[in-house]
Amino acid sequence: MPLDHERLTAVLIDQTELLRAVVRATDPATPVPTCPGWTIAALVEHLAGGQRRVAATVAGRAPEPPDDASSRTQEPTPAELDAELGDSCAALVTALRAAGPDAAVQTPFGPRTAAFYARRRAHETAVHRADATLAAGLPYELEADVAVDALDEWLELGSLPVMLERSPGRRALLGPGRTVHLHATDTPADLDAEWVVDLTGDVPSWRRAHEKSAVAVRGPVTGLLLLVYGRQGVEESGAEVFGDRDLLDAWVAAAPFG
Repeated sequence: MPLDHERLTAVLIDQTELLRAVVRATDPATPVPTCPGWTIAALVEHLAGGQRRVAATVAGRAPEPPDDASSRTQEPTPAELDAELGDSCAALVTALRAAGPDAAVQTPFGPRTAAFYARRRAHETAVHRADATLAAGLPYELEADVAVDALDEWLELGSLPVMLERSPGRRALLGPGRTVHLHATDTPADLDAEWVVDLTGDVPSWRRAHEKSAVAVRGPVTGLLLLVYGRQGVEESGAEVFGDRDLLDAWVAAAPFG
């Protein structure tokens, strides 16, 4: 089961606060290798802008126009970026809590409720925190239940038929015998942190299972999350690969998110 609405809202707050600590201590012009072409400043403005837009959507208003941050002519200071993140997160949290999980909300895909955005924005913030943290040369950690839910969500979104329309190259992954097993090695047993990604049908599918697959990947759950999001390679993630490494590499390359 996904994390509940209040837990995800708390995750959004926690991940934003942890990101703000990195931003306050980092040069805004620092490149972000996991988001080619971005700097810390660009990452923050992307994330904060998304939070503002979603807050407006959940609150039932038309999307808000960009604020002055989008038209800056000078590099923002760490303090300005910190404040921007704080304000955008506060607006989003207020909107999500006021709406509740079952409020009908327009979404690009997935559940048409506010619960979709609580989950999506919590995990997007967690992954972009990883981008900034790794760019700053700092260690990155994520609570096990959050990483497991983030992997569930990533696999759910990646299995939607619409994703084949948005990225037709993903169809090349489909074929007989094409399965990927992900196995987290550092999580409590009750999290059941094993997944099988099934690419043998007309569309990708996935399930929580321990099954022999064409390729198996074993490693720490945060490393697995960063691997499937394309934020770290196998070696960086601390994972081990058994079987068809080419299939794993092709799957990761064809299905990026965030």
